[in-house]
Amino acid sequence: MNLSKIDLNLFVVFDAIYTEGNLTRAGQIIGITQPAVSNALARLREAFNDPLFIRSAQGMVPTPIAQNIIVPVRQALSMLRTSMQESDSFVPSRSEKKFKINLQDAVSSFLTPHLLSKLGKEATKVSLDIDGPSNKDIANAFTTGQLDLAIASLVNPHPQLKRIKLVESQYVCVVRKDHPISQLNFTLDSYVRFSHVNLVGCEGLIGPVDTTLGKMGIQRRVIVNLPHYTVAPKVVASTDLALTLPEIFAKDLDLKKLEVPFKVEPYELYLYWHETSHNDPANQWLRDQVIAIFHNLLTEEAGSEIEESPSIYFSRQLVEQLEN
Repeated sequence: MNLSKIDLNLFVVFDAIYTEGNLTRAGQIIGITQPAVSNALARLREAFNDPLFIRSAQGMVPTPIAQNIIVPVRQALSMLRTSMQESDSFVPSRSEKKFKINLQDAVSSFLTPHLLSKLGKEATKVSLDIDGPSNKDIANAFTTGQLDLAIASLVNPHPQLKRIKLVESQYVCVVRKDHPISQLNFTLDSYVRFSHVNLVGCEGLIGPVDTTLGKMGIQRRVIVNLPHYTVAPKVVASTDLALTLPEIFAKDLDLKKLEVPFKVEPYELYLYWHETSHNDPANQWLRDQVIAIFHNLLTEEAGSEIEESPSIYFSRQLVEQLEN
């Protein structure tokens, strides 16, 4: 039997006939006429090459083949009904969904432990598939269904992508904790005299810091370019090298933090999703978890008055979403 040639609605009729033992009552249950039920039964008989039901004084009596298939038919119909119901809702404690998320390395180190902790409490069967950029491929990955969310500083514009700014963070410079430099004598000249670790982000080797210095006609001395955020602080902790990074990623480091002695455009982090997932309950739930994690972590950092923190703060758009 070629299932692709079978109208699946016929199995709804089959279940109704099996349950009622009467064509007229079966039609009343599913809202079609008795002739339509008869027509559906005829098509089922042809597909299975079996009468399926025999008319008797007791009603329509199922044949052995009908008896053999009724259980899997009802199981399949139940799964379809459940799928239709769950398309309008998402129950984290029952879901076995795997979410696919694109995260930059530094964001993953910051977010993943908190997100997994959240899942462990509320959605124990939900799993994550976390991948890193290339940011240039994110829009296509959304379009082809390979991604549920992306959290990144910059993604190539795409008309079908929605986004919300999660956070804005100033850059800081970190050195080992016992380094003799202090904020009082940390000037542009001293910054340039340092040897630096450079985190290679989606912008490539030349990020916002070097772009800003370049506009001033200054070039810092980069000793090593690193693609992995988790390695860079360890390098700094054991050397005289300096690392410049958004303060949001420096907040938990056991390193000395110095305000960058020149103006750099703040780091902005966005949550991205595809417009086709905007009203999907599962995607909405995951977005809410990410937003809540950032809210908890950053308000803890900034104190109760978010606007008073000059270095890390939520966008007003995000605060309004949280309030709503």
